[in-house]
Amino acid sequence: MFEKLEKLEKRYQELEEILASLEVISKKEQYNKYAKELSDLKEPVFLFREYKKINSEIKDLKNMLQEKHDQQFMDLAKGELNDLKNKLLNLEEEIKQSLVEEDKDSGKDMMIEIRQGTGGDEAGLFAADLYRMYTKYALNKGWATEIMSLNSNELGGFKEVVFSIKGKDAYKRLKFESGVHRVQRVPTTEAQGRIHTSTATVAILVEPEEVEFVIEPKDLRIDTYRSSGPGGQHMQKTDSAVRITHLPSGTVVACQDERSQIKNKSKAMRILRARLLDARQMEEAKRMSAARKSQIGSGDRSEKIRTYNFPDRRVTDHRINFTSHQLEAILEGDMDELSDAVLKAAQEKKNE
Repeated sequence: MFEKLEKLEKRYQELEEILASLEVISKKEQYNKYAKELSDLKEPVFLFREYKKINSEIKDLKNMLQEKHDQQFMDLAKGELNDLKNKLLNLEEEIKQSLVEEDKDSGKDMMIEIRQGTGGDEAGLFAADLYRMYTKYALNKGWATEIMSLNSNELGGFKEVVFSIKGKDAYKRLKFESGVHRVQRVPTTEAQGRIHTSTATVAILVEPEEVEFVIEPKDLRIDTYRSSGPGGQHMQKTDSAVRITHLPSGTVVACQDERSQIKNKSKAMRILRARLLDARQMEEAKRMSAARKSQIGSGDRSEKIRTYNFPDRRVTDHRINFTSHQLEAILEGDMDELSDAVLKAAQEKKNE
């Protein structure tokens, strides 16, 4: 462990020097990449430095206790030594936790794809509620969000929405959200006041760098068409909407939210790249499922992972048998209680 920490500290110092160089400062993309790596190393490096400092203080106290001093001083020194030893033990645990091997994609940017499931218009309204929950959570955490693609219904619900999230620990906290989310409530469209059950499907997609996941141009068919905008002064007069088909897999992505064809194409390519990477990872996960001890639930998109029950004001995560009665707060983006419980369960499963 300490050999690894020494290497991390050395790398941290290298990154500080790199980020101070004018050459890197002038290249925004490169600078952001190194700054992100530095940020990821900060916690274990600072804990290690604190560990070394306390360890040094312990050695000094032990040396002092070997010399002759009055009893009062000896008692004080022994008390302080015990305190420092306890601090050292606590720091060791914190360091181990900070070094727990995270998912190789934990520091990457991500997308969330939400689709209405069973339940018609009510399922679309629930999909919109989930979108609002995640974006409010992102706002609380200081993460940046951007809508990539949106297909709404007449009642203001979403048939499908794809949006990106960028920020420290965003993927770590949200990577277990994939699956079927179920809602039990009286829909606004229900005249008899009966409780209905509807669903929406959430998919968490890692957004790969362009250089990491190369798509051959020959494998793409790109079509442009006129966007179905709101009309009036904003009526689209050009073929700005873009549909990209990945021929080998049959994956189709369409974007029409931007007025620029170039921007729509760029967003569509980002979604396509994330979906293709996700498909590849799902295949790998199926092959390795027996060995994936840290997995929470099956990891299958068709798995029902959570229920939002409005009459009882509760949210239940079925994978870890966890229930919270803070339904309103969770839907307003206060998701830490839920996220912490899932992360804790994942860690315990990994340690089994």
